[in-house]
Amino acid sequence: MPSIELWGGHECTVNRVGPAFYDQTVRSGHHDRPEDLDRFAALGLKALRYPVLWERVAPSLPQSRDWRWSDARLARIRDLGMNPIVGLLHHGSGPRYTSLVDDAFPGLFADYARAAAERYPWVADWTPVNEPLTTARFSALYGLWYPHLSDEPFFWGALLNQIDATRLAMREIRRVNPAARLIQTEDLGRTYATRPLAHQAEFENQRRWLTWDLLAGKVTPDHPMFERLAASGFGDRLRAIADDPCPPDVLGVNHYLTSERFLDHRLDAYPPERHGGNGAQAYADVEAIRVTLPAPGGLESVLEEAWVRYRRPLAVTESHNGCTREEQVRWVREAWETACRLKGRGVDVRAVTAWALLGTYDWNSLLTQPLGHYEVGAFDIRSGEPRPTAIAAELKRLATGQGQPHPGTEGPGWWRRDIRLEFRPVFRHVETPEPRSAWQAGGTGRPLLIVGATGTLGKALARACEWRGLAYRLTGRAELSLDDDASIAACLDACDAWGVVNAAGWVRVDEAEDCRDDCIAANAAGAIRIARLCAERGIPVVGYSSDLVFDGTAGRAYVESDAPSPLNVYGESKALAEAGVLEANPKGLMIRTAAFFSPFDPYNFAHHVARTLSGGQSLPAAEDLVVSPTYVPDLVDATLDLLLDGETGIRHLANVGQASWADFARMVARALGLDEELVIGVEARSFGWAAARPPHAPLSTERGQVMPSLDNAIARYAAIVSAAEFAPEAEAIADLRHPGMLLGAGGRPS
Repeated sequence: MPSIELWGGHECTVNRVGPAFYDQTVRSGHHDRPEDLDRFAALGLKALRYPVLWERVAPSLPQSRDWRWSDARLARIRDLGMNPIVGLLHHGSGPRYTSLVDDAFPGLFADYARAAAERYPWVADWTPVNEPLTTARFSALYGLWYPHLSDEPFFWGALLNQIDATRLAMREIRRVNPAARLIQTEDLGRTYATRPLAHQAEFENQRRWLTWDLLAGKVTPDHPMFERLAASGFGDRLRAIADDPCPPDVLGVNHYLTSERFLDHRLDAYPPERHGGNGAQAYADVEAIRVTLPAPGGLESVLEEAWVRYRRPLAVTESHNGCTREEQVRWVREAWETACRLKGRGVDVRAVTAWALLGTYDWNSLLTQPLGHYEVGAFDIRSGEPRPTAIAAELKRLATGQGQPHPGTEGPGWWRRDIRLEFRPVFRHVETPEPRSAWQAGGTGRPLLIVGATGTLGKALARACEWRGLAYRLTGRAELSLDDDASIAACLDACDAWGVVNAAGWVRVDEAEDCRDDCIAANAAGAIRIARLCAERGIPVVGYSSDLVFDGTAGRAYVESDAPSPLNVYGESKALAEAGVLEANPKGLMIRTAAFFSPFDPYNFAHHVARTLSGGQSLPAAEDLVVSPTYVPDLVDATLDLLLDGETGIRHLANVGQASWADFARMVARALGLDEELVIGVEARSFGWAAARPPHAPLSTERGQVMPSLDNAIARYAAIVSAAEFAPEAEAIADLRHPGMLLGAGGRPS
């Protein structure tokens, strides 16, 4: 068994913005889904960071407490054999009757902590206040959360109130349970800077330790931050804290890709939204991983720093990366391997925590707006019933020490590859020797086999694999012929693929009416053949179907369980493929999609709109056919995520929204700043198509929406196409960043 424990936790923040409280436990559905705890335990977790939050238990009056929800959950956690690490305040300012800058805050909080300890005297591990320094910054320095202050003395006051609240809370808890441990969490990174901003970086690198330094009684007159706080009137309070410290039993390090920052005085090198300052100097503040050479030290470096500084047990108490699935798996695996490596060097690392097991909402806006932006965790909750992802499979593997990584997740994360650099690189001075990265450049592994080298989807899938660091093999008909068992078998055996995506097939809808046998052979027989041969080797296979399997008479958007009823031969071929592939291969996934558009394909409808209208010509488009246009970069990213997650059956993947072809053309025109009046809505029959089309066949889903909105997709398409000035060849813009990726989110900004 591993020498490191696997811990976990769901994102449980309750933060306040103005009069509104935003509760992540409610947003994720966990509030009403106690069976999630069984899902967590099945991952092999030894401990679970779990909320018994002040705002949830005593929202209206200090002495009016409702423990019923917490009673049931903590009892179940204990029954499942997990050790709860109870949190009482998580990025909050407390209930409505107090705030972080209220003088009464520490005493009120200590009273609540005593009541919690008396309610749960068997609980040994506590995190009374999560990330005091980070919460004080967001609430009283940046003004993002309640009480929305931007004032240094109030910031220090908010921090010290949380430190005092923690000290007093642990005093009360230990009166009930003398063996109770303080597991104190804080975000930990490092700040780098250009030479003119060295003093600012030095200040931030000293400030980052304050949560633990204060609790350990280290902030005395010889501490580099003492005078700064004393100048705001807190000298006596600092002495009182140092005289009665409460050192953490375990230092909980929360580390994200955004935790390490780079400050640059050269504002012209960065977009305006990255500009900031300290009141005396203006500077850009960006993620260090995006600009510095060599890369910042990362988790291994900050854990070593913390160990040298405190010589106390450490745990990684949050590990999450908001990115594509294989990158999420690589991030948690790297954290685990880092912890194990440090353990082997004598650093007392106890655990790694899989944070945000149910994903997170709206951290991209720092929890200031309930916009519904969701990042997946070990479970994807978008279908209502939590669906285990590839992260869950990796966590089970790490917890047991058994099994091999999913081959699609092997190799270095994007933060270890050249694509990490978003801005002009800056060479930084390396102050001390830093650990060598866990992954070296050029990671290899078993490939994903992509069938269909000449088509839009095949090329897009290959482009996504390149960007995501997934080993792949893209085959054309000469290498793998879908009408030949021997050809397919030879290719499968030669490349030892871990998965197959079949992006080949017949695409000419109208010609299929006169070539039924050829269309059926390509789209159905060939797809079933490769699915069967994959099944014989235990290989999962993905194929693509279409909205044309429906007749368009439902009067609503179609979902996965709707029965096919095609109007044309092409739709018939796809319906046959769906049934045959899923029967032939229990690991089969068939994706229904529609109306492709992409900046990398000069032959799609959106590109036709851009070219025609930019030339001042009118464009006829069907007004009476409603579809769900699909942005190909989003489609291939979602395909790869679902394949890595082990999804099977039918899935609908189209951008959220619907439009007639004419309205879609107008949306593209508006996004590109072209004259939408040139779009002429006509009846579909005026085109004289041989194949009948369903009049109303938008796609929705009953299995959880994983695609962005159509408006969002069109905006990203327009940004690239505008930059390329309607390039006549796809190759002219092929070196632009893969537009489906959300790289660098890294969880939350710091």
